[in-house]
Amino acid sequence: MAYNTIKVKKYSDVIEEMVASAAVTPGMLLIIESTGKVKAHNQADKDAFPIFALEDELQGKGIDDAYAANDPVQCWIPYRGDIVNAILADGENVNIGDPLTSDGYGRLKKHVTDVGASAAELVSVYPDQIVGYAAEALNLSGSSGEETSGPLGYHKRLLVRIA
Repeated sequence: MAYNTIKVKKYSDVIEEMVASAAVTPGMLLIIESTGKVKAHNQADKDAFPIFALEDELQGKGIDDAYAANDPVQCWIPYRGDIVNAILADGENVNIGDPLTSDGYGRLKKHVTDVGASAAELVSVYPDQIVGYAAEALNLSGSSGEETSGPLGYHKRLLVRIA
């Protein structure tokens, strides 16, 4: 089922307005810079505070309408268990329940444990790298570039339950 909103299920409704330092698409995982501005989360497989860009419904815009640099952005800070209509990176293949982490471009990707590293070592290095878990299955691994790309390019929206 396609949703036309980023907030699919919310137990809390913490929304803050912040200014974008670069273009931001609704559904992107964001990072707050030292200036107080937001941009796409740019640290792949690193810790991420779950904060997502919402559609600018106050201006009559939808989930496919991007914010430009210096625009005020409606930012949602979801609570554990909330469901976000986030963006899955092209090339990913996720099943329900798969852990997701930042791909370094504001999108999410399947978390893969480092080979040779113990769980204790990984948790001590990046304890907050898991943003959420796939609430639906989606396979983008066979993308040939022949299919319709749409407003997200070859990336697609995915329902994510916040960790």
